[in-house]
Amino acid sequence: MTINQIQDEIIEEFAEVDDWMDRYGMIIDLGNTIPPIDEQYRTPQHLIEGCQSRVWLNAEERDGRVYFTADSDAIIVKGIIALLIKVLNGQTPADILASDLYFIDRIGLAENLSPTRSNGLTAMLKQMRMYALAFQSCQNLNKS
Repeated sequence: MTINQIQDEIIEEFAEVDDWMDRYGMIIDLGNTIPPIDEQYRTPQHLIEGCQSRVWLNAEERDGRVYFTADSDAIIVKGIIALLIKVLNGQTPADILASDLYFIDRIGLAENLSPTRSNGLTAMLKQMRMYALAFQSCQNLNKS
């Protein structure tokens, strides 16, 4: 599936729920579905700067696609990173870098986060894009 197809699916799922407490429940449930990050990545190098909660993120490139693993010590933040992973996991670096993650606004996530969580969301997305940029740079070097 493309990034936009996945985003559209998420928008449809959230459209079925009006109450933001229920939407937070959906986000928390999603966070509970991601596998725990390997202990070797629970290091300061994998912590995302700019998050009030601790968020560890790792990315690997396989067959030209980026695969993320993550964890957080806060349940809502873990759900937010799980949402980002759901959208960006298994995509090419170029697609990740070119993506417009419109689902964040369309489901009302940005407007329903505290300023510190909103900053954390921005930091998580920035780190995911930095991984994609690094993998794309390596791909370009290997083509040379």
